[in-house]
Amino acid sequence: MAEPLESVTGHRFKNPDLLKLALSHKSYASESGSGADNERLEFLGDSVLAVVVAHALYVAYPGEAEGTLSKKKSLLVSRPSLAAWAEELGLGARLYLGVGEESTGGRARHSLLSNAMEALIGALYLDGGYPAAEKFVREWCERRLDTLLETDHKSRLQEILQKRHKSPPTYELSSSAGPDHDKTFSILVRLGARELGRGTGKNKKEAEQAAARDALSRMKALEE
Repeated sequence: MAEPLESVTGHRFKNPDLLKLALSHKSYASESGSGADNERLEFLGDSVLAVVVAHALYVAYPGEAEGTLSKKKSLLVSRPSLAAWAEELGLGARLYLGVGEESTGGRARHSLLSNAMEALIGALYLDGGYPAAEKFVREWCERRLDTLLETDHKSRLQEILQKRHKSPPTYELSSSAGPDHDKTFSILVRLGARELGRGTGKNKKEAEQAAARDALSRMKALEE
């Protein structure tokens, strides 16, 4: 039997209805006639998550520039990261879904899992205030920071494209600028003739990773 979600989060809800709401997809709300889904909690939780992660990074990396901190934050709050966290908690099995979402694999869909994760954070915030939400997010952030920041964007992009299109991406140098000792390389990543993303870096490897990251970001935006 799965461990109760309150035990997993370390917070006992004063209002258990908030916990159910956080796990209620709009398909369930429509079919059940409740009209209450987790999208508003998701909106709130997204903001709370951003604040906690930004604070954790600010404290953990006192010498880092804003741009670097932003990149690290983006990795931590990305859909794949949140979906992986949701999977750790067994959130998929706890979701309230409509019949259609259930039958099409909604419990394993990253978009649903990551949205429910943000909604859960929103519910924690409403029920226990900022301290409850901060404790929950910060513990995960500190536990996952090192491994998340080692994310290989090229490998992740190739994995997705192989699964969806049975074809790997290709990288091409679009330009290089600057003196030999301080060049900046620009790379395009494509699927066939279709451009997926662009990136720059001080070497080709760094530029390819940046291009893959850009492609993943664009793909995420299209799915939302």
